[in-house]
Amino acid sequence: MTAPLTPPTPPHNQSSNDVWQAPPPAGTSGGVYEQDGPGMKTELRDAAVITVGVALSGVLLGLLWWWLAPHVPLVGDVVDKSWVVYLKDSEGEQAVGVDGTFTLLGLGFGIVSAVVVFLARRRGGVPVVVALGLGALLGSLLAWRLGIWLGPTSDVLAHAKQVGKGGTFSAPLKLGAKGALLAWPLGALLVHLGLTALFGPRDPEVPYPQQP
Repeated sequence: MTAPLTPPTPPHNQSSNDVWQAPPPAGTSGGVYEQDGPGMKTELRDAAVITVGVALSGVLLGLLWWWLAPHVPLVGDVVDKSWVVYLKDSEGEQAVGVDGTFTLLGLGFGIVSAVVVFLARRRGGVPVVVALGLGALLGSLLAWRLGIWLGPTSDVLAHAKQVGKGGTFSAPLKLGAKGALLAWPLGALLVHLGLTALFGPRDPEVPYPQQP
C-alpha cells in the first residue's frame, strides 16, 4: 500500500485565528525594530557636555570660597636674627571655618547641579550619573586650586618681611581636610538619585499573558 499524496484536511471548527504564532522578538513591534532609548552615542555626547559644564562651574565655587572663607591671622617676628611666623590667635577657629565654608558651598553646588542635570536629562542613565559625579569632582579640584591661587601668597616668610615685625597678615588659603573635596560629588549623586527615584520615568508594566 502507498500513503496518500494529499495532506489531511484540518477540522472544520478550527479557525485561522487559532493557529499558534511565535511572539515577536524583544525590541520589535509588528516586525519593525524599535530602538531602546536615545542611543549610546547620544548618551555619551550628553555625558561629555554634563562633565564639562559641571566642572567649569567650579570656577564660581572657587570665587565664592575665596570671598567667603574666614582669614587666618598670622604674625611675623624676629628671633635670633631669624624671621618666625606664628598664629595670632592660637585658639581661633578660622582654619576650621575655611574647611567648613568649602564643604557647605560644595553641598550647595551638589544640590543645584543635581537638579539642573535631572531637569535637563530626566531619562537618566549610567553615563549621566558618572558624568555628574566626575564633573563635580573635577569642579571641586578646580575650585580648590583657584582659591589657593587667588588667596594670599604661600610664601609666609616673605609676606611677614613685607608687613614688618609684629604686623598681622592673612595665612594662605588651604584645605586642612581634603575630604571636603568630596562634598560636591557626593551631594550631587545623592540628590540626583533621590530625584530619579521620586520623579524619574517608570518602566511600563508587563501585561500578564491571556489564559487560553
